[in-house]
Amino acid sequence: MPRLPATLTSAPALALAAAALFGASTPVAKRLLDDVSPMLLAGLLYLGSGLGLSLATLVTRRTRSGGAGAGEAALRRRDWPWLAVAVGAGGVAAPVLLMEGLARSGAASTALLLNLEAAFTALLAWSVFGEQVGARVATGMLAIVAGGAILAATDGWSAADLAGPLCVAGACLGWAIDNNATRAVSGSDPLAIALVKGWIAGAVNLALAVGLGASMPRGGTLLGALALGAIAYGASLVLFVIALRQIGSARTGAYFSIAPFFGAAGAVAAFGEPATPRLVAAGALMALGVYLHLTERHDHDHAHEPLGHEHRHVHDEHHRHAHDGDAPAAEPHAHWHVHEAGSHGHPHYPDLHHRHRS
Repeated sequence: MPRLPATLTSAPALALAAAALFGASTPVAKRLLDDVSPMLLAGLLYLGSGLGLSLATLVTRRTRSGGAGAGEAALRRRDWPWLAVAVGAGGVAAPVLLMEGLARSGAASTALLLNLEAAFTALLAWSVFGEQVGARVATGMLAIVAGGAILAATDGWSAADLAGPLCVAGACLGWAIDNNATRAVSGSDPLAIALVKGWIAGAVNLALAVGLGASMPRGGTLLGALALGAIAYGASLVLFVIALRQIGSARTGAYFSIAPFFGAAGAVAAFGEPATPRLVAAGALMALGVYLHLTERHDHDHAHEPLGHEHRHVHDEHHRHAHDGDAPAAEPHAHWHVHEAGSHGHPHYPDLHHRHRS
C-alpha cells in the first residue's frame, strides 16, 4: 500500500483533536442549558470563541518568529461571500438548532446524532462542490446515516418525539453547508477565519436572544460558557480549518464525526444516561462508517489544470515556482503563486491542489 505524505497523515490527527474538543462539550452544554436559553448559550459559546482566539492572535503576533514569511495568507475580498454563508449557516442557524435539540433530547442520543453532519458534508461536497467521493466513503456515509436513523426512531413517532432529533439534524445540515463554504477559503489564515466566525456569530445570536427576552446568566455560568466556547468552538475550529485545506470537506467531516462518541461517553458518565440497545446499535453503525472513512486510500494518475492562489506552503512537488523580489524567502511562507498544468500520480486527498471528481 502506498505511503501517504506526512501532511496527509497529520491532517487526520488535527481533525480528531478538533473532534475531541467539540465532542466533549456536548454534555457540558446540556448542563448549562439548565440556566441559559438555547439561543443565548449559542451566542455565548461563539463569543467565547472570538475572545479566546483574539487573545491567541495577540500572543501569536508577539511571539511569532521568522518574519512575515512564516505567516498565513490574509483574508481577501473574494473570501467574504463564502464566509458570510459559513457564518449564517454554521455560526447562527446551526448552534441555535443544536441547543434547541439538546433541550428536547438526551445528551447521549444528541451527541451520536451529530454524526449526520459528516454525511451531509460528504453529500454536499460531492454533489455541489465536485469533491471526489468514492464507494468506500459513500458506504461509510450510509452507515452513519443508518445510525442516525436508529437514534431518531421512536416507538410512537409523535411530533413531540421527533422535534429534538429534527433540530439536531437541521444543525448538522447547517454545519455541512458551513464546512463546504469554509473549504473554499481554507487556504487563508485559519485563526482569522475562526475569529471572524466567533465574533459575528456570537454577536448575532446574543442580540437575537436578548431581543427575545433572554437574561444574562450569573458570573460563574457566564464564565463557564465563554470558556467552553473558547475551547470547543474556537480551538476546535482552527484545527478543523487546517485539516480542511489538506484533505477536503468529506474526509475532514468523517474524521470529525468521531466527536459525538466523546460526547456520548461524557453524557453516560456525567448524567447517568443509560447505554440502551438502540444507543449501542447506532454507535456500532457509526463506528463502522468512521472506520471506512479513516482507512480510505486514494492514489491514481491525475491532471492538474492551471491554478493561481495564495496559501501557506513549502516548496514541495506541487510548489516548484520561482519567486519575484517581493515573495518571502523563508519557508513555510504565503504568497500568490501560479501552478502550471501537469500530470502525475501519488497518494492524495482533495486538498487545495486536488479538487477533482475522479
